[in-house]
Amino acid sequence: MVPVTNMNNETLLLVFVACTGAAVLMQACVLLAMYIAFRKAMKMAQEQIDELRTNVLPLVKDTKELLTNVGPKIDSLAGDFAAITRGLRTQGTVFKTSASEIVGKVNRQASRLDMMLTNLLDVVDRTTAVVAEVISVPLRQLSGVAAFARAAMGTLRTGPPQAEPQHTHSAADKDMFV
Repeated sequence: MVPVTNMNNETLLLVFVACTGAAVLMQACVLLAMYIAFRKAMKMAQEQIDELRTNVLPLVKDTKELLTNVGPKIDSLAGDFAAITRGLRTQGTVFKTSASEIVGKVNRQASRLDMMLTNLLDVVDRTTAVVAEVISVPLRQLSGVAAFARAAMGTLRTGPPQAEPQHTHSAADKDMFV
C-alpha cells in the first residue's frame, strides 16, 4: 500500500510542476506583450514629440525674436510712462495749490460782498426809517390841521348846534325798573 500513495504524490508533484511551468510561460507571454506595447507606445510618443518639436520650435524662435525686438521699446515705454506719471503728479499738486488759493480768495470776496450787502441793507433800513419819520410827522400835523379845518368849515356851514333832547333810555328799557 505504500507504493500506491507514493505514486499519487509523484503524480501530484508532476501536476504542480506542470501548472507552475505553464504559469511561468504565461507570465513570460504577458511580459513580452507588455514589452511590445511599451515599445509601440514609445515609438508613437517619439513621433508626436518630433512633430511637436517641428511645429513649436519655429514659434518659440519667432517669439524670442519678437521679445528681443520689442524689449527695448517696452523699457522705453515704461520710462516714458514713469515720466508722465511724475509730471501728472507734480501738475496735480500745483493744481491743488492753485485751486486752494482760488477757493480762499473766492471765500474772502464772498465774505466781503456779504458784509457790503449787509451794510447797504442796514443803511437802506435806517434811511427808510428816517424818511418815514421825517415825512410822517409833518403829515400827521398836516392831517390834524386838515381835520381841524374840515370840522371848522362844517360848523360854519351848518350854523350853531341845536339842542336836541337826549334820550337816556331806549324804547326797549320801558318795562325795566332800576
